[in-house]
Amino acid sequence: MKTNKNKMDSRRQFIKNISFASAFFLSGKVAALSPSEVMNYSNKVILRFAVASDIHYGQPDTSYEQMLDTVTKHINLFHDHSPLDFCVMNGDLIHNEKSFMPVVKTKLDVLSMPYYVTRGNHDMVSSDYWNSIWGMPLNHDVLIKKNAILLGDTSNEKGTYESPNINWLTDKLEAYNNKKNCFLFIHIPQAKWTPNGIDNPAVFETIKKYPNVKAVFHGHEHDQDGFKMVDKVPFIFDAHVGGNWGTAYKGFRVVELMKDNTMITYMMNPTEKLNELSF
Repeated sequence: MKTNKNKMDSRRQFIKNISFASAFFLSGKVAALSPSEVMNYSNKVILRFAVASDIHYGQPDTSYEQMLDTVTKHINLFHDHSPLDFCVMNGDLIHNEKSFMPVVKTKLDVLSMPYYVTRGNHDMVSSDYWNSIWGMPLNHDVLIKKNAILLGDTSNEKGTYESPNINWLTDKLEAYNNKKNCFLFIHIPQAKWTPNGIDNPAVFETIKKYPNVKAVFHGHEHDQDGFKMVDKVPFIFDAHVGGNWGTAYKGFRVVELMKDNTMITYMMNPTEKLNELSF
């Protein structure tokens, strides 16, 4: 059994090679963090989760099985020394062919923490089929340590780029209005920040009404691992863990919420910490 010292030593191995870190505090001000400062936050974490996207299991001419096995292995390794409360696989679990969906479910079930999924444009399955595999609806919500987790659908069985259901989003944000934080996960970006985003101001107008929206997480854009700010809300990308294009590395994002409600987030590569940010 690992002692606290063992876990701290293991954590140091993960962060010792950080080359850049930045922080975004509640005031909206960005400030740099050093690796040693990051370590000092480790005993202040009250919620920690991972988010990855774009597995594209079944895409021709890619090592999709190996890529999925690699990310689940490394998320579990990370969990061993820095326990995760949950993980989200944020869309494009498969590459078009629905027969791959139950295979991906079996492979994701090796994760050592609770996990949730969203539909991306390559997850070309019906809502009934989705529910039969995952046991959760396409629009789903869960409360974890008094934080609201909203998982919204942004596509359909044909793979069309769509916006989340505004009525569903409004109802859930209203229902969780008394919670300190809401985290929203939707695969398709809702602004034309990138070539593959869509333009839907209604999503931003809805989110703007609820100051407890802490962050919004997107997949879809494999070459994006940064964030965009809208009304002090970060819209965060996590690159990709599969597929045949995007960032040179295939990684997953870790998010750590602190006691003072500061949020630190960083990419794993998948065993190096990159581009550290704090919100």
